[in-house]
Amino acid sequence: MKIFTQHPASVGENYLQHLGSALSFALPLLVACLACLVHAVLPFAFEKTGSKIIVRLHERMVTNRHRQVARSERTGQTPAR
Repeated sequence: MKIFTQHPASVGENYLQHLGSALSFALPLLVACLACLVHAVLPFAFEKTGSKIIVRLHERMVTNRHRQVARSERTGQTPAR
């Protein structure tokens, strides 16, 4: 089914690669969410955990985006968004 492969192909991945990549962001986001929920009730707990996870994921995403742009410049293709 094309709906499962169209977007992964647009970012240079197959379905399983995209699944792994998406989960590598989703699971840390879940941990950040849970840490923030605990922090809301217990302000002394997990004071910087959520923000540290978000910063780390953002850096990964930006690094990956720059890698995609460089690859597309070499091949002459428009980078995926």
